[in-house]
Amino acid sequence: MTKIIKVKTGSKLEEISSYSRLVCVDNWIFVSNTAGRNPDTKEIPEDLLEQTHQVFHNVEAALKTVGASLKDVVMSRVFIQNPEDTHTVMALVGEKFRGVDPATTVTCPPLGSTIYKMELEVTAFRGASSAEVEIIHTNTAK
Repeated sequence: MTKIIKVKTGSKLEEISSYSRLVCVDNWIFVSNTAGRNPDTKEIPEDLLEQTHQVFHNVEAALKTVGASLKDVVMSRVFIQNPEDTHTVMALVGEKFRGVDPATTVTCPPLGSTIYKMELEVTAFRGASSAEVEIIHTNTAK
């Protein structure tokens, strides 16, 4: 029988919008679009890199609740408020996902508030970090 786990962080927006921070369906893990609000202080750092680090901290904490980590991520979606911040954000994303190499989408839409400089949504598969990986190089990239 399929088991579904829904992780709630207690945020007001989760309650108002009726969503979960994370939903785990068997070994598939879906983490909602996550901003850089510190869950303890409720503050959002103004600095782009501090906020990006906080986003990753929040995503990692959510994954940990179901026995997973960033190494289990197979898909990431990076949302950057200001297109001019793309290189800076993606350099840090690259550090966090070095060796994991998930499929990734990067876009620069307006976010829910101008205070958010970037947000991250991920899909993970519990156990991907210990799976056999085959890397195929093609010449399709330009």
